[in-house]
Amino acid sequence: MTDTAQTTTDARTPWPPNARGTRRTFPPSSRAVDPATVERLLAAEWERFTTWSGGSGAHNERASKSLPLGVTSSFQHWDPYPISVQSAKGAWLTDVDGNRMLDLSMGFGAMLVGHLNPVVVQHVTEALTETGTLFVTPSPQATEMSERFCERFGLGMIRFTNSGTESLMYAIRAARAFTRRKAIVKIEGGYHGGYDPLQVSVKPALADIGPADAPIPDVPFDVEAGTVHVVAYNDLGQLHKVLAEHGRDIAALVIEPVVENLSIVLPDQGYLDGVRSACDEHGVVLVFDEVKTGLTAGYAGAAQRLGVQPDLITLAKSIGGGLPLAAFGGRREVMQVVVDGRMAHFGTYNGNPLVMAAAKAVDEVCTHEALDAAEAVNVRALEAIDAAIAEFELPCHTVGLGVKGCVTWSTTPVRNYRDYKATDFAMAELSWLWGVNRGILTPPGLDEQWLVSLAHTAADMATLIDDFRSLAQALRA
Repeated sequence: MTDTAQTTTDARTPWPPNARGTRRTFPPSSRAVDPATVERLLAAEWERFTTWSGGSGAHNERASKSLPLGVTSSFQHWDPYPISVQSAKGAWLTDVDGNRMLDLSMGFGAMLVGHLNPVVVQHVTEALTETGTLFVTPSPQATEMSERFCERFGLGMIRFTNSGTESLMYAIRAARAFTRRKAIVKIEGGYHGGYDPLQVSVKPALADIGPADAPIPDVPFDVEAGTVHVVAYNDLGQLHKVLAEHGRDIAALVIEPVVENLSIVLPDQGYLDGVRSACDEHGVVLVFDEVKTGLTAGYAGAAQRLGVQPDLITLAKSIGGGLPLAAFGGRREVMQVVVDGRMAHFGTYNGNPLVMAAAKAVDEVCTHEALDAAEAVNVRALEAIDAAIAEFELPCHTVGLGVKGCVTWSTTPVRNYRDYKATDFAMAELSWLWGVNRGILTPPGLDEQWLVSLAHTAADMATLIDDFRSLAQALRA
């Protein structure tokens, strides 16, 4: 059963239909997997892992002496050690042991156009050899890209930054300057970078966050968050309650239109429209975090795909072709706070000609036709995995948005963080590790999600399909 705008849900189960333009498919029937089988396979797979990845283990031991955990970003670490990559091209990586691996992480979307995309390489090489890398002055390159992105994403004005964290920070500050309010609302479980208010309730322990119908914000000790209200995704009732009680103090609601740090969590049909209406009613700035969706959701991002326009949008990853580029922008009225000085926005590297060259290449390469073709490859892979799930009656389902997809180990929809916490994490670990041991690299967070870049082919994705079928066979052996 596929849950889309055209088909609501199986009549046996009162699931809300998901939003138009998204994809979630359940098998006709499912059977539990024996936990002892999962435990046995996991033990065998971890033993297998160490037989071919010794170079990564040695590299991690060396790196840990100068880098905490031996990595440059903490998510990269896993026990006993992560895979260390020496080089990449197209859709493929080569690790320090010389193993060739299919990259289905692709930097969470940063490598949407593929590693060493020739158009990106050409544009960046021209900047390096002919234009320059940094002016710290206005430049035609930045102006051109601001015009291109405003047109593509339907924005009034835009400012460039260097990371998603930075863009979210300035979007919140812009909202505060615009509304003259301080508090914010965020989604329980959601991740939006390192800015203090957005560190609240990022994958918190269930014991720390109260009942599902009245979430308690979880604030890490090292964070000075200010006033942050937390609500469940896909729950308009909670949002209305918070806004009714505190709306006069709330500057912004920060939300991923599709939550992508919990595998892929889709909005219910009408949910984002309701969010938009609630923010309008209370004068709250609606901020869509599209750092992870962006161009991976389609030509103009998730907002335009889903038909709901925020006041501000943050972009990163997919717009930079692998270089550190991000942006925030939106309604001209809200961005006016930068023009008149209500909010100062600075940055030495903002919109430098090197990243603008990469951005121009991405804008040229990511045509409707190219993105549609990549999405078609993803859909065919999802359909093949759906067939395997149905054949082996596995207790899981697939979810897709644009060029991203995932297998979620649950027999019911994951609509929010609490649902995510009820999924089968042992199966998620086994599914991820099974792929790693067979030359397929997806993110290591037990919220498995793949990305089909413009460099991936149907033959590449057949590797993922074959890998999943072999796992299914092992689970039912």
